[in-house]
Amino acid sequence: MSSLNKVRVCAGVVAALFMAAMQQGHAETRFPTKAVRIVVGFTPGGAADQTARIMAEKLAEKWKPHAVVVENVIGAGGNIGALNVHRSAPDGHTLLLVSNTHAINRVLYTETEFDITKDFAFAGMMTSSAIVIAVNPKAKVKTMPELLAKMEREKGEMNYLTCGAATAHHFAMELIKVETHTKAVHVPHRGCSPAVVDAVAGHVDTVVATMPTVLPFIKSGKLVPIAVTSAKRSESAKDIPTVAESGIPALKNFSVENYYGLAAPAGTPKDVVARIESDVRQALESPETRAKLLGAGLDVFFLDSAQSADLIKRDVASYGAAARTAGIKAE
Repeated sequence: MSSLNKVRVCAGVVAALFMAAMQQGHAETRFPTKAVRIVVGFTPGGAADQTARIMAEKLAEKWKPHAVVVENVIGAGGNIGALNVHRSAPDGHTLLLVSNTHAINRVLYTETEFDITKDFAFAGMMTSSAIVIAVNPKAKVKTMPELLAKMEREKGEMNYLTCGAATAHHFAMELIKVETHTKAVHVPHRGCSPAVVDAVAGHVDTVVATMPTVLPFIKSGKLVPIAVTSAKRSESAKDIPTVAESGIPALKNFSVENYYGLAAPAGTPKDVVARIESDVRQALESPETRAKLLGAGLDVFFLDSAQSADLIKRDVASYGAAARTAGIKAE
């Protein structure tokens, strides 16, 4: 064989190997190949559920002809839904709507089958939702100092509603109690929507819930906003002050945040996770999607996969310290 022919053969082999590698890489990134299921471990109507449904609508446009289905699998503070995803095939077609509640659960439920920090591949955070403290108008309370005065007057007998035991909403109020040396009785519900409905009905005056479930009743005058627990005011309701702005010295650095993202089971191919993350990022850049999220009381809060994993790990550590300080346990 001549030297020229040898060169041609070698070039052909290299080209064939390159094409095979390209085809293999393309096969690895083929996603989705069927309907994608987003599992929400919380009740319909709350911030987690609304995040999932708004994002599912946009992602379905990108993943045509395959559908994106949102399924509410509730129970054990979000652990049942997380377990459902943990046990699913690691191919990206079953995703968890992950939130800081799962970080809290890691602190409080130590005997679960999974570890949120190790057994999931995060595909990005998407939204944050302010936690709002609100009251029924009959309570005649409009500010944080007035609410604390009410708690003192009622000598620990004032009830307050939350979206569930050991949720971020529960943590927020318990930490306020610790910092201000006040007392109140926690009344947990199975989700934000039923808690808010009870407050609107006047069964219990005070509710601590996510912005999307509270905001419509604030706008209609059926609930009075007291404060949001986040470090900054919410873009969806800029007129509601933060707890830190209340003028109460003990609360000047107060902050409890709420956020939502997507996670796949550990072992999901990295290129599939990267595809989901990229599509989430692009969906959040859509003016239409951003408007829908804002209208639902949600703030856009994108973090990439690595940043999301770091956030969850940090929150597990901080919630662990808070639980020990406030004596919060799973109920």
